[in-house]
Amino acid sequence: MRAMTTPDPRTVTRAAPRVGIVSLGCPKALVDSERILTRLRAEGYEISPSYDGADAVIVNTCGFLDSAKRESLDAIGEALKENGRVIVTGCMGGDAGAIRAEHPGVLAVTGPHQYEAVVAAVHEAVPPAHDPYVDLVPPQGIRLTPRHYAYLKISEGCNNRCSFCIIPDLRGDLVSRPVDKVLREAEKLAVGGVKELLVISQDTSAYGLDLKYAERPWYDRTVRSRFIDLCRELANFDLWVRLHYVYPYPHVDEVIGLMAEGRILPYLDIPFQHASPTVLKAMRRPAAQEKTLDRIRAWRRDCEHLALRSTFIVGFPGETEEDFAFLLEWLKEAQLDRVGCFPYEPVAGARANELPGAVPEEVKRERHQRLMETQTAISAERLKRKVGWTLGVLIDEVDGDGAIGRSYADAPEVDGCVFLNGETGVKPGDIVDVTIEHADEHDLWGSVERAE
Repeated sequence: MRAMTTPDPRTVTRAAPRVGIVSLGCPKALVDSERILTRLRAEGYEISPSYDGADAVIVNTCGFLDSAKRESLDAIGEALKENGRVIVTGCMGGDAGAIRAEHPGVLAVTGPHQYEAVVAAVHEAVPPAHDPYVDLVPPQGIRLTPRHYAYLKISEGCNNRCSFCIIPDLRGDLVSRPVDKVLREAEKLAVGGVKELLVISQDTSAYGLDLKYAERPWYDRTVRSRFIDLCRELANFDLWVRLHYVYPYPHVDEVIGLMAEGRILPYLDIPFQHASPTVLKAMRRPAAQEKTLDRIRAWRRDCEHLALRSTFIVGFPGETEEDFAFLLEWLKEAQLDRVGCFPYEPVAGARANELPGAVPEEVKRERHQRLMETQTAISAERLKRKVGWTLGVLIDEVDGDGAIGRSYADAPEVDGCVFLNGETGVKPGDIVDVTIEHADEHDLWGSVERAE
C-alpha cells in the first residue's frame, strides 16, 4: 500500500482515483467485473494493474466449491496485505459473515450482481474526482451558509429522554455517522474554501456511542468513531473548528487540551438548561450537573481563554423562586460568556406537560428578564477584559463603512460580533489580527493590525 498522509486542504489537488480488481471464478463473474469497471471508468476512475498503484482493490469472488471459497479468501488476504483497502463482491459475498470472520478489515462486502452496491462502496472508499466542466454539483455540496463557514453534522437523533423534548420521537435514537464519512465531508468543505467548521448534532459529546466507537480507515491509519478522536482529526485541517451542543460528560475534559494547544477553537456550546438540582431532575437532564461548576473551573484552569455559551429554560413546571434564585447564583459563579434564555413553552407530546406546578406566564416573563439582566452584566464585564487584546477575527461582511467579523468566542447568528469601522480592505473569509479597542454588553470594536 502506498504511503499516504493527511492532505493540506489549501493545496490538495485531486488526481483521477485508481481502482484495481481481482476477478475469480467463471466467465459470468468476469462479465460482472467488466460491467463494474465500465461503470467506474465512465465516472473518471482509472484502472490500476497492480496493488501498489491502486487507491482501493475490488475482489470479485467465487463461492461455488469449498476450494473456490478458499481461493477467494486467500485472494482477499493477499489484497489486504498488498494494498489494505479492499472491497469484496461476487458469489462468496453472499456469506459476508464468513468473509469478515477471517478478514475483518475489508471495507465492504456485497453479493453477486450487486453492481450499484459495489460502485457505492468504491465511492465511499475512494470518492470520484470532481470535474467542474460536467458535474452539476460542487464536491462540497450545495450550502445555504456563506462560503467561508459551514455546519458539519456528525449524528442524528438522541438517546437522552429530557422531559421537555420530543427530538427522540421525531428523529429517533442516536445514529452517528462513521468517522471517515465525517472527515471526508470536512475535507471537501476545506478544499471548497471553508474557513470554519461548526460541529453540530443533538448530543455531540455522545458521538460514536451507538457505533461502539468503531474504527474506520482514513488515509494511512484507522480512526475511532469517538468524540475526542474526531476532534483530533478535524484539528489537522487547519480550520477553525467550533463545537456545539456538547453535554458536560467527564470525557469532554479530553478535548480541552486540544483547545489549550490552539488546535481547535477554545469554545464550547453546552445546553445546561438549568442549575437547580430539583428542576434538572424534573427535566431528566443527563450528566452529573451538580459537578458542573467544578468542571468549568478545571477547564478554565487548563485553557485560560475558554469561551462558554449555553441556553436556559425559566418557568419550567415546578420551578420555585428558590430554584430560580439558585440559577442566578450559579450564573454568577459560572461566568458564562454567552447565554440564551427561553420561557418554558409546552410542546405537544412532551412528558413535561404532565408535570404539576405550572408557572404563570407573567412569572416566566419576569424571570426571563431578571436572568438576562444578570447575564448582561456578566457578559459586559467579560468583554471589557478583552480591550487591549489582539484577536484573530474571521470576516463575515464588508461594506462601504467597514467590516464585521467574529472572534473565536463568537458563533454566527447566536453570539456577538467584532466591528471594524472603516476597514474596507478586507473581504469575507479573511482571518485578520485585530486589536480590541472598545466593548459593550454584547460586541467588540477594533482595528486591523498593520505590518510595520
